[in-house]
Amino acid sequence: MKMDMSQYLDIFLEESKEHLGNLNQKLLDLEKNSGDMSALNEIFRAAHTLKGMSSTMGFEDLADLTHHMEDVLVDFKEGVLQVDPISTDAIFKCFDRIQTIIEQIETGGNGEIDNSDLIYILQSIKSGTTNSLNTEMINCEVVDDSVSDVLTENAEPTFQFSDYDLTVLREANTRGFKVLNLRIEVAPDSLMKSVRAFMVFKAIEEDSEIIKSNPSAQELEEGKFDNYFDILIISKTDSQSIIKRLESISEIKVQSLTEIQVESLTVAREPVKTEAASISEADNLVGNKKVGKIKQTVRVDIDRLDSLMNLVGELVMHKGRLEQIGATEKITELNETIEQIDRISGDLQSVVMKVRMVPIEQVFNRFPRMVRDLSKDLNKEIDFLMEGKETELDRTVIDEIGDPLIHLLRNAIDHGIELPSERVKSGKPAKGTLMLRARHEGNNVYIEVEDDGAGINPERIIQKAVDKGLIGEREAEGFSREEAIELLFAPGFSTADQVTDVSGRGVGLDVVKNKIEALNGEINVDSKLGTGTKFKIKLPLTLAIIQALMISVRNEIYAIPLSSVDETTIITEADIKMVQNQEVIMLRGNVLPLYRLGKLLEVPDEAANDDMYVVVVRRADKQIGLVVDSLIGQQEIVIKSLGKLLAGVPGIAGAIVAGDGNVRLILDIATLF
Repeated sequence: MKMDMSQYLDIFLEESKEHLGNLNQKLLDLEKNSGDMSALNEIFRAAHTLKGMSSTMGFEDLADLTHHMEDVLVDFKEGVLQVDPISTDAIFKCFDRIQTIIEQIETGGNGEIDNSDLIYILQSIKSGTTNSLNTEMINCEVVDDSVSDVLTENAEPTFQFSDYDLTVLREANTRGFKVLNLRIEVAPDSLMKSVRAFMVFKAIEEDSEIIKSNPSAQELEEGKFDNYFDILIISKTDSQSIIKRLESISEIKVQSLTEIQVESLTVAREPVKTEAASISEADNLVGNKKVGKIKQTVRVDIDRLDSLMNLVGELVMHKGRLEQIGATEKITELNETIEQIDRISGDLQSVVMKVRMVPIEQVFNRFPRMVRDLSKDLNKEIDFLMEGKETELDRTVIDEIGDPLIHLLRNAIDHGIELPSERVKSGKPAKGTLMLRARHEGNNVYIEVEDDGAGINPERIIQKAVDKGLIGEREAEGFSREEAIELLFAPGFSTADQVTDVSGRGVGLDVVKNKIEALNGEINVDSKLGTGTKFKIKLPLTLAIIQALMISVRNEIYAIPLSSVDETTIITEADIKMVQNQEVIMLRGNVLPLYRLGKLLEVPDEAANDDMYVVVVRRADKQIGLVVDSLIGQQEIVIKSLGKLLAGVPGIAGAIVAGDGNVRLILDIATLF
């Protein structure tokens, strides 16, 4: 009875993605240092594990591809083959195909895909016949069709067979059909190879059936082959008639035709390893390294962690309610219990937060391969460095920050770092440097993308903005450097002169900015012409439970995230001055613009007190003062979404349920600015 493997599919997909990420990272290391045996061993181990998992789950095409990869890796390990650009490009292409198969399986597919193109390339590398290959062939997946040897009378078929294939062939054989392997030659000077292949297929299908082709039918249709292709057919027509019919087609010649003995066909199986062999292999992989203590982990669905966080949030909320009752009723026994609950809920909250925190390495590890491929496409030399991969962020933030970082990195490679010849003319090293770093600072994480490229030219930005109609020519004359750089974040703005695969499609930095601000973060730019550019992103550690300053305006109470608050102060009406119709105060020698929060939020006005409280808030390097009626104090709050109906209201980030059961709004300082 066949075992149902569907229950293990989620585990298979998750572990396959982990192995694929590891494969990409280690092959990058091996590409930089072809003698790095530890990286090679890691690649071999991950590929071997992936092959075994795929075979167990019944994804034979994936298992077959990794099996051929493994053959090449073994020769690398044994020194039979040397790591070179063609082999690394080919293996990277295999990783891309594995990614495609995994994504297909994840969306409900069966994982079946024709890998004959990549398998031929791997076989060529293994046999040392890569002189017929080049990087363009590998990248375009154009396959030399001479994968099969010239068939002789007793030749083995060049195709690999699954159980299903053999069942079909055996059934056909019992009904009197012959299984024939044909090699078809197309004239070298043919200008319509794909048409000739189509005519061959049509001629055969008159009285026979095509089972397989090499290359695939799609590649033949697209003309992605040289002068030969192989087909496997079942037919009752005699061989001479088939040859005569095919050779009546212009520019077509049947180079060979062989009848296959179905009884001799087998499914390619993995050799069974003995226990001793497995132990020996494990010893080889581990080498002389001391094996450390194995971490015991358990995989938990993120939805369960979200539910746990919500429950902790409810606990924090009701703890605040209890504190309010205790303060009002002055019950000693209750206050003692509240102190214990406060300690326990604090510890519980800390543990839940740590469980949700994951290293930003999970995001960073995607980028080295992307930078490597893009720099090759653009003919640029780039040294990509990463710092702070161990920095931890809340899982919800991690899931959202990947796309903005991809955009910034691609932007730096395309627009920032110059071509090697241009860098040498400017007195720079031919190889540019791209740095991605992360660090903790207080309750925030800072991520920086920095390059040593050409920098940002404010005049060019202003001119582009005028050309696109974003600003008028007269308005542009008064723009400062900072205001010019801010135009980079305007919707649809791009400095690219032409549309390419990388840029110029009007999908600019505004998308990055919107995504980061949706995470309650900030982004700003520091650039020096001719020296380089640095994008700095500030993100909160978590989006679930934060520290806030509670303030009141008239009869309403609001929460201001403490990460946005610089300080608080008390002023009187006499301290307020008017500058260009804007209320300001002098704060330690600096002019601070004032905004009355009651007017901003349109709270019904009442008589104001003589003394006014000012909350000084910051966004990037700008400060403003918010005038409020009173400061209630610092409080831990659980952020609740306002739902789809009220989402996107300027100045409001969300809401909380206070200890007294009332709903209080959380101010969004970024949009208030």
